Amino acid sequence: MLLKSYKRIRERINLFIYDSQPKVATFFKVLMPITAFASLGILVYYYGFGNHLDQGSVLLKLIRFSFAIFFLNFVSRLIYASRKIQYFKRHIFEGILMIIATIEALSSIGNKFPLFENILASTGFENFEAWYLISMHIYMLILVGLEILKYGQRLLSLKIKPGLLFAASFLALVVGGSGLLMLPEVTATGESMNLLNAIFTSTSATCVTGLIVEDTATFFSIKGKVLILILIQLGGLGILSFASFFAIFVKQGLGIRQQTALQDMLSTDSLINAKDLLRQIIIYTFTIEFVGAVLIHATWSPEVQFNSFGQKMFFSVFHSVSAFCNAGFALFTNGLMEKGVATSYMQHMVIIVLIVLGGIGFPVLRDLTSISRLRERMRKPWMKWRMSTSVAIYASLLLIVGGTILFYFLEKDHLLADASPLEAVILSLFQSVTTRTAGFNTVDMSAMTNATYVMFIFLMFVGASSGGTGGGIKTSTFFVMLLAGYSTIRGKKVLHFNGKTIPQDLLNKAYTLLIFGATWVLFTVFCLSITEEGKDIMVIVFEAVSAFGTVGVSAGLTGDLTPIGKVLIIITMFVGRVGLLTLAFALSSPVETNNYKYPNTHMMIG
Repeated sequence: MLLKSYKRIRERINLFIYDSQPKVATFFKVLMPITAFASLGILVYYYGFGNHLDQGSVLLKLIRFSFAIFFLNFVSRLIYASRKIQYFKRHIFEGILMIIATIEALSSIGNKFPLFENILASTGFENFEAWYLISMHIYMLILVGLEILKYGQRLLSLKIKPGLLFAASFLALVVGGSGLLMLPEVTATGESMNLLNAIFTSTSATCVTGLIVEDTATFFSIKGKVLILILIQLGGLGILSFASFFAIFVKQGLGIRQQTALQDMLSTDSLINAKDLLRQIIIYTFTIEFVGAVLIHATWSPEVQFNSFGQKMFFSVFHSVSAFCNAGFALFTNGLMEKGVATSYMQHMVIIVLIVLGGIGFPVLRDLTSISRLRERMRKPWMKWRMSTSVAIYASLLLIVGGTILFYFLEKDHLLADASPLEAVILSLFQSVTTRTAGFNTVDMSAMTNATYVMFIFLMFVGASSGGTGGGIKTSTFFVMLLAGYSTIRGKKVLHFNGKTIPQDLLNKAYTLLIFGATWVLFTVFCLSITEEGKDIMVIVFEAVSAFGTVGVSAGLTGDLTPIGKVLIIITMFVGRVGLLTLAFALSSPVETNNYKYPNTHMMIG
């Protein structure tokens, strides 16, 4: 009898769940994006306009209410899942966050922070309430971020060209970053940053350039510096990469159209490689940045004074991320020319390695260091690197070594006059590496000779390798152009390198990118020579190429730019980061057919 009653009750519950599922799903489908964006707005208001006590208590209640909605949404999805254990395993990260927050909420009923406060108090931890509020806000930000990324990731499934989607994601990040940089609490003075300077700074951070119109060290509060750090990280890897990664991480999965878009943006050979490379990009990034931060932390000079261990760690993390993402932002007024930093040569070597690893390209890092590739080479010692790896390494070595030698001899009696031979070599190596993409400086760029300016303009224009975090026309373009010139002189009609044939369409892309890049730089220089009348033309060219190559070094012009000049540099930084070919392909319409050919003709060249 009891068994029959149990079965009858269970059957009614299952019927109720089945009948109510569409309505509940629709309800939360509408409610969740509203809650996510409202929660984000609450957090922005709390940290952007001052967290006064009376506001804090109300905002804390609103955040708790938002969490309750997130919790109910998760529970409803779990209830309606046909296989609940499997569903929880697929959403383990979100589930763990919910369990922790639920324990905290239940433990605080009738008493304030009893569980966690008592646990931490036993270890001597003080000021629990402040840390608790920060932790809860970070937790809510993670939940909100996951929810927004679920909707943002769906953009990949739309019938939009991957190039256009890629450019739009950077534009959205620039706009969002500009708005956040205008919040009063972001600046050290508590006054809002003006719109144009906020857009300039946001673009520079998002496009990992490093040109600044306000001193990062003194103008921004710790909140502003953290915001710039986030923009650098998101911009260095691409917001769509983060969205796709978290979609995979929270087990949402990617459809065929989404994977195809990723394949196009990551320049991989297959859909499987795109997903695999995406995971490895995130792993490589955070691993290298973590190791870099530890090494930078260990190599600070005693002359550099920090207020606390936390500040020292933050400076280490910031400069590690800035170096790996080739951003060039520094937390010192004089950049890395600051007293104690300019002579920390071991630290310079760490930053050099970070810049090279970030600029050489993720596909190259994967080819050189992935376990599967290393095992394959051990089984087949005769196996060569991939073509893209060989080109990136040889071209990078050529540019780095050539730039080091030239800088040493051009500046040995000038900027390097007071340095020892070893110090002069390290300084020359640092400038050669950083000038291609990163934007740090350990010497006074405004005091260089004209010959050094010209050399640096060339290095900045070439830039980093394909698939890396830097800009420029890329080392692959430079290498293919050199190879094409050499083959033309020898009368060869087909390009060969390392036992492979380089197809004609790649050569056409290289020519197009070179022409587009040079044309854009000349156009920018022409416009800046009008808006910045009276400035040295060499300084103007240097500034334009630095923006196009997303390098960020400056000969002193950035701070004196007119409003129109700032707009020109903003557009140039964006074009340099997204890529001229990407924009051209995104905005153009493909030809309907290539199945025709006109008669050959002849014309004089040269």
